[in-house]
Amino acid sequence: MLKIESNVALGPRTTLGVGGNAQHFVRVEHATELSEALAWAKQRALEVRVLGGGSNIVVADSGVPGLVIDMALRGVQIQNHGAEVELRVAAGEPWDEFVAASVSRGHQGLECLSGIPGRVGATPIQNVGAYGQEVAETISQVTALDTIKSTLSTFSAEQCQFRYRDSWFKSREPGRYIVTEVSFRLRHHAPPALRYAELERHFQRSGIAAPSLSELREAVLQLRREKSMLLDASDPNGRSCGSFFVNPVLGAQQFSQFLERAAGLGNLPQYPQSDGRVKLSAGWLIEQAGFPRGTRDGAVGLSTKHALALVAHSGAQASDVKRFAARVQRLVLERFGVRLEPEPVFWGE
Repeated sequence: MLKIESNVALGPRTTLGVGGNAQHFVRVEHATELSEALAWAKQRALEVRVLGGGSNIVVADSGVPGLVIDMALRGVQIQNHGAEVELRVAAGEPWDEFVAASVSRGHQGLECLSGIPGRVGATPIQNVGAYGQEVAETISQVTALDTIKSTLSTFSAEQCQFRYRDSWFKSREPGRYIVTEVSFRLRHHAPPALRYAELERHFQRSGIAAPSLSELREAVLQLRREKSMLLDASDPNGRSCGSFFVNPVLGAQQFSQFLERAAGLGNLPQYPQSDGRVKLSAGWLIEQAGFPRGTRDGAVGLSTKHALALVAHSGAQASDVKRFAARVQRLVLERFGVRLEPEPVFWGE
């Protein structure tokens, strides 16, 4: 039987640690419970939100109305297909535990995504990526519950319409589908994806020409740790959403205009894309706009190790986070003509 709770604090359930209460809250561990929870909310005309690891949301200080579902479906099914393996993973599986298990089995395809907090069900929503790898490269299909029709739907990778930090679920019909299972197609004992300059430099310094999957995972964890991008309650930079802004991707004309504004700065990080556009470093833009690492405004500021991470210190509220983020956006836009888009989702007013 469902245990629906009222006025449940959400701040402690997020990595940022700010925000008010959920009007109603339920933890679901089985598919039938998910259907029951949606029916309960529908009978009362309540909005539904899904909470995973809480690593990509900012909850308003006033809290959120409706029903918040804590997605806790667990389970991993493995099928071998010659040189490949398919893994069907329940949405509530902790992401990094799944990545660690895949690497230990010699399954290649997710190793650069080590150390990312959250749960499996969130990864296809924004096409999670890091260190030169994205889940779009290995997701074969996504199963999701249609909250309007109350039916399960299966989406192929093509139907997911993955783009940089984006998907059909995020942009086309946000909130309609609740991911229940994600299928990944990984390779047996293939070389790791070493195509990110920072990782390449790491192994050059280490004198390792051909790192193993486990060595690459450990390298990623080390780099993330150095940037305070691992969950660590003892780290003063630890209360964050990780990267708060998406690296902007500019078309040819906008990039040309940007170069005029950035003239003379030198050492401009730029990453040409296959479609002719150019990706910029949001962290670089933030620092060049006058926000060095460690900048603080009251209880909120930038990480001392990574300009792309907004940190909520003791006493911070969601309104402080939103105000500081808006200030960063405004000054980057004024300086470079580039609009930074937040990566986390904002819940409530």
